[in-house]
Amino acid sequence: MGNRIAYIGRMKSIVDGENRLRNFDVKKTAKLGTEKNPAVVHVRTDKRLKEVTSLFKGKGWEYKVLLEPDQPEDITALERLLNPQKPMRVEKKLGRNEPCSCESGKKYKNCCGQ
Repeated sequence: MGNRIAYIGRMKSIVDGENRLRNFDVKKTAKLGTEKNPAVVHVRTDKRLKEVTSLFKGKGWEYKVLLEPDQPEDITALERLLNPQKPMRVEKKLGRNEPCSCESGKKYKNCCGQ
């Protein structure tokens, strides 16, 4: 009986491992503005086309600018390149043995951490 339980445990871990591998997507996207992932921008006028093109060339980014007068302008890719997201900083978590933030003089675990 002991061997059967051991085999069941091994089989479960093998099956779970295979499922985890199937669900994991190893395909990564290239950085925006590179040759593999150029920025795609839609503009309405020739003047705007020249303006956006000069901006991309000045920064050295790969791009595709499409002139579509009847469609609304879409420059979200350009905005993402000009204003990249900055990593969010998490506030330092108060430890259990540190003084409480309410300034009672007690340790956090004996004051507000209960």
